[in-house]
Amino acid sequence: MSALKLLSRTKLYWGLIAIFLIGVLGSPVSSKGNNIFLSYGNLLDVLRQVSTTGLIATGMTAVIITGGIDLSVGSLMAICSVVCAMLLTVPGVTPGVVLGVPTVAVVALCLGFIVTRFIFLNLEKSRAGADASRDARLDHARGLVTPAIVGVVLCCLSLWYLLPQVEPKFGVLGVLLVAPCVGLLFGALNGFIIVAGRLQPFIVTLAMMVTALGIARLTAGQNNAVLPVYTGSNATEDFELLRSMVFGVIPMPGLFFLGAILIYGAVLRFTPFGRYVYAIGGNEEAARLSGIAAGRVKIVTYAVSGLLAGIAAVLYVAQYRQGKPDAGAGLELDAIAAVVIGGTSLMGGRGSLTGTFCGVLIFGLLSNILQLHNINSNLQLVLKGMIIIGTVLVQERNAGDLLAYLRLPGAAHKETAAAKRPSQETRSLNLGGNKK
Repeated sequence: MSALKLLSRTKLYWGLIAIFLIGVLGSPVSSKGNNIFLSYGNLLDVLRQVSTTGLIATGMTAVIITGGIDLSVGSLMAICSVVCAMLLTVPGVTPGVVLGVPTVAVVALCLGFIVTRFIFLNLEKSRAGADASRDARLDHARGLVTPAIVGVVLCCLSLWYLLPQVEPKFGVLGVLLVAPCVGLLFGALNGFIIVAGRLQPFIVTLAMMVTALGIARLTAGQNNAVLPVYTGSNATEDFELLRSMVFGVIPMPGLFFLGAILIYGAVLRFTPFGRYVYAIGGNEEAARLSGIAAGRVKIVTYAVSGLLAGIAAVLYVAQYRQGKPDAGAGLELDAIAAVVIGGTSLMGGRGSLTGTFCGVLIFGLLSNILQLHNINSNLQLVLKGMIIIGTVLVQERNAGDLLAYLRLPGAAHKETAAAKRPSQETRSLNLGGNKK
């Protein structure tokens, strides 16, 4: 492999290294002469700050690889933050309980049914062998009765766990169960409408973004623009755990983000589901004709996107000590920008969570550098926009294209040579004329 090809394939990592070096070399120093950017506390703050966007970008990556888009994740995070804050701080039956607890029951019922049926079907396929695996069928007991029983049992267990927490207020595990389930249900609804209605993901998720924002405001109530959460006062003191340091080494939100990247990255890289995601993004019609259940795969990607938005909402409430209906305003655009900076193509079929991780860190380090230098917040937005455009140009164009567009020395010569060089069709016509 030539040095130029190696550089092209690793350009994302070089971009991350370049941003890091700029931060190190241009960092202000403390009164003791220490580099502030390189301080352990500052780097941990960067990881903490990017965790919310990073979780949403993790789910967004698979959606974009399939050729879709999810504009609703910011509003879904807002709903989940309101539900989380209300469950933590308000005892009794509230709009948060009415929305959250039945949602968990429905999700438990559906997941129990789907997962059990999936296990039985794969066992049947492995028993039938490779030649007859596509024709594998389940009998009534394994295809309907047993999965339904498992779903009902899981539904009852979830209600058994959650209902006693309604009156005294919910704890940490309770909100970590309810909020992600709310996001998952709305995300799955996105995917179902896109697949069943054969609609553009942009339109469906845009409509869901507006709808979810309205539901978040209705849930919070007219007089509750912000729902404050004070651990040890109006909420359980254990909730402080979600903003603490794990073994004094890594912030808890960063641990959630890294865990999501590693788990979902392994799923996309090493499982048939991951191969289906890339196949659908490359050519959905060909994937469908080859036997892939493209609709189901797409629904799962949108459901996981909503699930991660729900987890991000709980971490948001823990860090900022509040839930509010506009908590995720504009966050979907930051997530999309981080995914695209990470090398995922908006056309689908190409991308990775390793790239998304680098894209999120580039965004976070850039924001941190600008803040350390006290750059005006409006100017920060301008600089971020320019960097997004420049990074995507580098990701989508090769060096020759960039030279040609910029009209740099050497580009004109290449274009002239290309213009003078006859095309394959012209050469064929000329050869035909000569023969005559």
